[in-house]
Amino acid sequence: MSTASIEKQTIPSDQQTKTAYNILFIIGFCHLLNDSIQSVIPAMFPILEKSMGLTFTQLGLIGFSLNMVSSVMQPVVGLYTDKRPIPYALPIGLTSSMLGVLGLAFAPSFITILLSVIFIGLGSAIFHPEGSRVAYLAAGNRRGLAQSIYQVGGNSGQALAPVITALILVPLGQFGAIWFTVVAGIAVVFLFYIAGWYSRKVQAATPIKKMAKTTNTKQPAISKAVRNAILVIIFLIFARTWYGSAIANFYTFYAIEKFNLTIAGSQMYIFVFLVMGAVGTFIGGPLADRFGKRNVIITSLLATAPLTLLLPFTGPVVSIFLLALIGVILMSSFSVTVVYAQELVPGKIGTMSGLTVGLAFGMGAIGSVALGGMIDVVGLTPTMISVAFLPLLGFLAFLLPSDQTLREWQFNR
Repeated sequence: MSTASIEKQTIPSDQQTKTAYNILFIIGFCHLLNDSIQSVIPAMFPILEKSMGLTFTQLGLIGFSLNMVSSVMQPVVGLYTDKRPIPYALPIGLTSSMLGVLGLAFAPSFITILLSVIFIGLGSAIFHPEGSRVAYLAAGNRRGLAQSIYQVGGNSGQALAPVITALILVPLGQFGAIWFTVVAGIAVVFLFYIAGWYSRKVQAATPIKKMAKTTNTKQPAISKAVRNAILVIIFLIFARTWYGSAIANFYTFYAIEKFNLTIAGSQMYIFVFLVMGAVGTFIGGPLADRFGKRNVIITSLLATAPLTLLLPFTGPVVSIFLLALIGVILMSSFSVTVVYAQELVPGKIGTMSGLTVGLAFGMGAIGSVALGGMIDVVGLTPTMISVAFLPLLGFLAFLLPSDQTLREWQFNR
């Protein structure tokens, strides 16, 4: 008998299907707070460049350190907590971020800034896979919606960067980061509540796990079909993340050059893209619950492709509307990809969450460096035209197993 079958027999059916919305909204809010703290780092680049005389290379290293620590450690944390759940890792992670922000506010040198950023990256690496696991546990039979509620918090936090820059960092400078220790402190308080709920879930599941071990002592090896599906997911994440990185990091320069805008005016394009991306993240989950995860993943990339190919050839007004549509459609598959990966390898919720979300962070960091180099070599317009073809990689999503196939695999495990 499989572990899934044992759980169905042991857990009452109403507990399997009931969605804990209070937990989902709290963890989503904490995700917003966590990612708004992360958004402080790139938002501070102009401040640090002026106040400390940092070079663009040093600023690039700060961004690279933040994203790489977060991305590399996420699957490591997920792999460990899949075997040994640590409910109170969530408040511990945000405490690490709080210390990092405190260090950032008072950092006197480039090295201390790097160390502070590493603390923030480590806190984020702990939070993301465990937060995604909480969303999974609280989902009931609405896994797509649950992951959307969780992920939209993070996307909303990232979209706050322009607001943070204008309202806090510009008037207060580097010391303005101190206010985000308050943000982190609020998140820690909420996460202690979440950790208590999570701990009770783990205790309730312990008898089930023991029964599963006596019934099925060996985990089935990941089949070739599953490995191939994971490889396809990696390519899809690459396409979505590199295009998003091109817009978030470099479209502002493109808008200034092509439309003769000011820096403030060009920021509106990025803000619209990020905010509508958060909207897309939210609606993607319910759509996946209704129409299937694979269908949403396919549509997300392929429906975006005509818009991305048109964008470099439009004027300032049409461009902002296209960016809004691209943000909604492209990011509708963000949370869905996480749920799909979790169901592809059941029992490895933290690992697959860490892999998919961490991979997005890591590819975003690499993409930022690679695209910046490409712009230096061939220019802004050729680069924007080139990245517009990335969503066409969505054709690879047709190689993914259907949702029905995933359910059959889960039943037979």
